Amino acid sequence: MFSRLLTPRWVLGHLVVGALFVATFFLGWWQLSKAEAGGGAVNWSYALQWPLYGFMGLGFYVKMCLEEVRRDPEDDEPGTDVVLYQRPRVDTSGDPELAAYNAYLAELNERALQQRADHG
Repeated sequence: MFSRLLTPRWVLGHLVVGALFVATFFLGWWQLSKAEAGGGAVNWSYALQWPLYGFMGLGFYVKMCLEEVRRDPEDDEPGTDVVLYQRPRVDTSGDPELAAYNAYLAELNERALQQRADHG
């Protein structure tokens, strides 16, 4: 169940998100030091915003991890989706060269469908 979150790709994601989470607090501390040294309202607002960005990103990542744990692995199997097919319409108006090409494509499509029906 949780073993899906221990693949190399997920572990790399955990490390990157953890590093970015810590970095937002360092950036907030840096903006706070700039604000205390005489910076304006922008520095004070960024000092509050950087940690909020970190918590927001961490929250999204935790949600993504929970969705991965709850996901059914059989959904990745090919052939589980329903595919609706609509036969293409042949455009016979306008350019006769285009109409001939569309008729050729429709013929190829019919052959492919016939082969699929014969082998499937």
